[in-house]
Amino acid sequence: MYFEDIADIEKIASKSGTTIFVVPDKMAIEIKNAIVLTPEDKTVITIEQVRNTIQRVSTKQTGECFVLIRPAEMLGEAAANAFLKKLEEPGEKVHFILVTAKPSMLLPTILSRAKIYFLKTGFRVDGGIEASDKTKDLAKRLMVAKPAELVGLAEEIARKKDGVRSYALEVIGVSIEMLYKSYFITGKPIFLQKLPKFLAVYEALARNGHIKLQIVANLI
Repeated sequence: MYFEDIADIEKIASKSGTTIFVVPDKMAIEIKNAIVLTPEDKTVITIEQVRNTIQRVSTKQTGECFVLIRPAEMLGEAAANAFLKKLEEPGEKVHFILVTAKPSMLLPTILSRAKIYFLKTGFRVDGGIEASDKTKDLAKRLMVAKPAELVGLAEEIARKKDGVRSYALEVIGVSIEMLYKSYFITGKPIFLQKLPKFLAVYEALARNGHIKLQIVANLI
């Protein structure tokens, strides 16, 4: 879904346990008395930070409690996994706000546990996605590929000489972001119906699954 004003984030988040907001990196967000979780060393949000935050919000809250995680893509895999149960069942009056400019870099397990909102800055499906034109093109082709075309696309991705796994994850991640945007722009359920397959590919590749096999087997 889209939202119009950055000031609406607190109001939207108060209606859900966990919400993802896609906004530009440098845009200021003010949530009064929020617990803010950011990378301590500017590279990753650690599992220790996550555990401390979970402990803070696990006590009974007398008022609305907001936890602002930004940039959410900086959650390390171990930290994100430690968060999963709490994100799914945050508790009464606890609201997790995950802010990112790169939703395609979030783990599928996190994406599946939250509503996602895009700041309404335009209606292009590939607008605001930080990726090369070639990556976006591959991502679009994967979204609409017929089964007979998947082998060729998988081989095209696997031909990347350096960092092939990171590249494959980037392409699939961009496809996931485009599917979300396509659904919110058009309202057509076909885009949501495709999401579980792409999320499954992303998770399998993140766990060192065979690149070509996972793309073809999961998307067919």
